[in-house]
Amino acid sequence: MQLHFVAPCLFGVERLVADELRRQDIPDVTAENGRVCFTGDEATLARANLWSRFAERILIEAGSFEADSFTALFDGVRALPWEAWIGKDDAFPVKGWSLDSKLHSLPDCQSIIKKAIVERLRAAYGVDWFAETGPEHRVRFSILKDRATLMLDTSGEGLHKRGYRRNANDAPLKETLAAAMCDLSRIYPDTQLYDPFCGSGTILIEAAMMAAQIAPGLRRSFAAEQYGFVPASVWQQERARAIERIRRDISFCAFGSDLDPRAVELTRENAKKAGVSDFIRVRQAPFSEFSLPAGRAAVVTNPPYGERMLDLREAEALYREMGQRFVREPGKKYLILSPDDTFEACFGRPADRRRKLYNGMIRCQLFSYFK
Repeated sequence: MQLHFVAPCLFGVERLVADELRRQDIPDVTAENGRVCFTGDEATLARANLWSRFAERILIEAGSFEADSFTALFDGVRALPWEAWIGKDDAFPVKGWSLDSKLHSLPDCQSIIKKAIVERLRAAYGVDWFAETGPEHRVRFSILKDRATLMLDTSGEGLHKRGYRRNANDAPLKETLAAAMCDLSRIYPDTQLYDPFCGSGTILIEAAMMAAQIAPGLRRSFAAEQYGFVPASVWQQERARAIERIRRDISFCAFGSDLDPRAVELTRENAKKAGVSDFIRVRQAPFSEFSLPAGRAAVVTNPPYGERMLDLREAEALYREMGQRFVREPGKKYLILSPDDTFEACFGRPADRRRKLYNGMIRCQLFSYFK
């Protein structure tokens, strides 16, 4: 079955999402603002879910059409082939958003879309009542400037939930953002990576999984594993393919430290769950003890800052100390995530590159130093 997919993502990482899909031999990849589109079959669906480090979820695009009235919305939804994806016993809750559209009432949009799908399935299956006792098929819609797009969620829980982080510290970094930071730092099988504010270890773990070529979704399940139109053999084959690609013969090592002993213990627990504890060394230590050995090394970190854990004055003092300890040396590079517009002034020198990223709803910059 030829399917059209949408992978929503954080603003600023669209190219990373597109590149990783292409690396998985997925065709027709197009990056847009906040999402990446591509085509493929059921194997593509499974592969994209298993390997997406940066996307938030994988959606099937059922269709897109103009809808400037509730009648047009109903007719457009009813015209889509929902029976190709939703069985007569399946549950299909509806959720979505509307922006700059005449159809601004979300409850009304949800109700009309639900009724239209029911009518389509009623005609397809010849039944009058849907108990919805089967697997859940989440229908998502977006209406932007009177154009409606209907999608089916194949991921279930967001793809940032890898399955290894059951616990987190007070200010967790989203796994997809941590992975993007690691990718932008260029992780290799022999990289020596450091995070002196490791928290629950997300950056360390994502880097280790990247270096060892461990598919980020290998230890979790997906909604589409219960979908009738995706054969179980497809998931088995794609998981087997992912397992075959894992590399253990690498010299990669990630070193983490944190002032909080609970964070250190969390990092160890999460690394074990992720299957990368062999590649991670972590200890309790203040930043004042941080130093890098001679040779090549990468620091990738998300230090505490005013909107998270420190007040502004404490954060700025920390940035000044970072500027003193993150010294310019051949083979050294530093990637630091911060929402503070005064970061470079406090750090003591302008970044060689800046990239706008979002940590949840907080607009941040990734400041890169490599010269």
